[in-house]
Amino acid sequence: MSTSTPTLPAGRPPQRVVIAIDGTIATEHALAYAKRIVPSNASVQIVSVAENPRTLVPLGSQTMAFLEAARDELLRDATDSLSRAKSEMKRDDITIDTEVIDLSRHGGDVVHALIESTEARQAELLIVGARQHHGLRRWIEGTVSGPLAKLVRCPLLIVPEGFSSVAEHLPRRMLFAVDGSSPARHALQVGMQFSRPDTELRAIYVLDPAVSFGDFVPVETLEGALVSEGKHVLQEATAVLDGIAGHSQSQLVHTDRTDADVSHVIVREAIKWNADMIVMGTHGRRGTAGWMVGSVAGRVARITKTPVLLVNPPRA
Repeated sequence: MSTSTPTLPAGRPPQRVVIAIDGTIATEHALAYAKRIVPSNASVQIVSVAENPRTLVPLGSQTMAFLEAARDELLRDATDSLSRAKSEMKRDDITIDTEVIDLSRHGGDVVHALIESTEARQAELLIVGARQHHGLRRWIEGTVSGPLAKLVRCPLLIVPEGFSSVAEHLPRRMLFAVDGSSPARHALQVGMQFSRPDTELRAIYVLDPAVSFGDFVPVETLEGALVSEGKHVLQEATAVLDGIAGHSQSQLVHTDRTDADVSHVIVREAIKWNADMIVMGTHGRRGTAGWMVGSVAGRVARITKTPVLLVNPPRA
């Protein structure tokens, strides 16, 4: 099993894609998005995890016969979901395989089962659906996508339940949240591998004085420094974007002085601009522009109405 971070040659879209499903409307939307973003000649593995019924009910509360029946039902559901997903994803220019991971036999939890699957295939992209629904089959939501974002080595694309698009090809508009850090620059490069010649690109830098110096520095001095740094970061970002697309947009965006934090500003800007993908790193700076940290990326993933591509820093 590979222990290195999968890397993509410059400009090449991902060719090894894993899609995690659980048979809900959230994963239906994720599949629809995946069908429009997966490139030609890609190898797609659709994975469904059947949970261990012992972890879903208190020990001793049910008989062994019930637990076996529950396991059989979970496996049937997972198999049926894979069959439907494969049919929905069918394209003549890609290959599709399926896999059921039975946690009753495999052991462990959903998160680590998916990570092992992506590493075994040396996946270059993992796609999951996200929802706020809670129930027996509740695993592709914050309780899974959050830990996945921290632990998975390849880029993670989270498609929220409410997102849908009739576009033939995606993404049409990509929003890059940048902060000038090395991880953010890496996310920028990785995100560009998902763009198409006609994709519109936009970089934003969120100014949030509240998380930088607080009351220790005069507001005018602080904002002047942040604006100057933000402009420099956006110049670097647009140079990268223009080098591939020929033209891009960029904007300095302020958090509200009332209640809008960095995460909500990113989500808001994506909605206002009608973006169909947000790209951001999961780690970033902790200095004068220290907003792009894991808590921000994780919060964006939980509240976003737009698919978000989370990119971890490369690891040796």
